Amino acid sequence: MQPMTEVSGSALTPVDSACRLIRETVPQISGVESVDLLAARGRILEQEIRAGIDVPLFANSAMDGYALRAADACTAPVRLPVNRRIAAGQAGGALPAGEAARIFTGAALPEGADAVVIQENCRAGDGDVTVLTQVTPGDHVRAAGDAVRAGDVLFRGGHRLQPQDIGVLASIGCADVLVRRKLRVGLLVTGNELAAPGTPLLPGQIYNGNFYTLASMLQHMPVELADLGIAADDLEHTRQALIEASARVDCIITTGGVSVGDEDHVRAAVESEGELQLWKLAIKPGKPLAYGKVRQAVFFGLPGNPVSAFVTFCLIVRPALFRMMGADGTAPAGYRLPAGFSSPPSGNRQEYLRVTVEVDTDGREQALPFDNQSSGAGSSLSRSSGLLVVPPRTAVEPGDRLIFIPYSELLA
Repeated sequence: MQPMTEVSGSALTPVDSACRLIRETVPQISGVESVDLLAARGRILEQEIRAGIDVPLFANSAMDGYALRAADACTAPVRLPVNRRIAAGQAGGALPAGEAARIFTGAALPEGADAVVIQENCRAGDGDVTVLTQVTPGDHVRAAGDAVRAGDVLFRGGHRLQPQDIGVLASIGCADVLVRRKLRVGLLVTGNELAAPGTPLLPGQIYNGNFYTLASMLQHMPVELADLGIAADDLEHTRQALIEASARVDCIITTGGVSVGDEDHVRAAVESEGELQLWKLAIKPGKPLAYGKVRQAVFFGLPGNPVSAFVTFCLIVRPALFRMMGADGTAPAGYRLPAGFSSPPSGNRQEYLRVTVEVDTDGREQALPFDNQSSGAGSSLSRSSGLLVVPPRTAVEPGDRLIFIPYSELLA
C-alpha cells in the first residue's frame, strides 16, 4: 500500500480523491469457480463469453398470422391458398410461390417465405386467406441472429451478472459460467453500549442496528459474511479481535471507534497490527472513515452513527469490495435533479443530504430535504428517497440542479 494519506493533522481528504486512492491500491483477490447459471446472479465473470450460435437460430414469426412471399402480396387485397399450419417448435418445410402458411408466434418461417402478415390484416376463408394490406419483405419476421450473432462477444471478464444477462447466457445454451470466488468479509461492531435485538436493554444500552444494516447489504453482494461479533471499548480486546479476523477474511469492516474519543480504540489497534492509509474524509455525514490493512486483510473503519455508516459503506466501501473481486463500473450513478429548497453555503465537506423526490405544481420532479439530517437518525434512510450531493462551500437555491443518487442505485 502507498504511504498513509491525511492520517495526521486536521486536513480532510476529498471524496473523489479517497475513492481514487482506494480504487488504485485495494488488492484483487484470486481464485475462481464454476457456478450453475441459476446461481450466477450478481457474480463477477472471470471469462470472456462469446456466442456459439445465432439467436434466434432461425428466422421466425414475430406475430400470429400468415407466412408468405412478399412478392405474392405486393398489392392488396389478394387471396392465397393456405397449405399448412406451423406452430412454434415445428419445422416449416418449403413454401411454394403463390401460397401461404398459417403461422404462430415463434414458429420457424417455411423456406421461401420472407414476410408474415398479421391475422388482424387478413380474412380467413375455407382453405385460403385474403390478405387485406400490402406486404413488404421482412414484415413481422425475426431474422436469424437478430438478437445475437455467433461469435459476438457478449460479456467480458469483470462484468457483474444481472438477471437479464442470465437469460442471454441461457439463450446461447450456456449452463454454467466461470466467476471470481466470493470475497470473505468480516463485520465487527464496537461499543460497550450495544445489545442484540430480542434481548432486554440494560441502562445505557442501545440495540445493534448497524450490524443488521450492513449485513443485509453485504448479503446482496457475492461475499461470504463472517459475523465477528461486538468488540468492547478496550484497546487489547479490539486488537485481538482484529488479529483473529485477519486470519479468516479478505476484508474487515468495523463500525464505531474510529474517531478521536477516549473510548475510540480501533485506529490504535489497526496501527499496531497493520497500517492506515486513509483517515478522515471531507464528507458529511461520515468524516471519520478509515482505510488500511490489518496484517494481510484489507480494513475499512466506518463511523458508528447509523447514517454515517450507511453513506460511507454505499459510496466508499461497496465499490471497493467489488473492485477487490475484479468488477468494473461499480461506482453508484446519479442524475441531476432540481432542488426545491434553499440553503446557505455548505462547509468544507461534500454533503449528502437525505431527500425525498416530489412533483411540483408544474408536474416536475424536485428534491426536498428530509426534516431530520442528524447522522444518528437511521430512520431517515427509510423515509427518504436517496442522497442529494452538495459540493463543498456551495449555496443552494430553488431550481439548482444537483446530483441525486437514489437508494436503488446505491444498493443495486
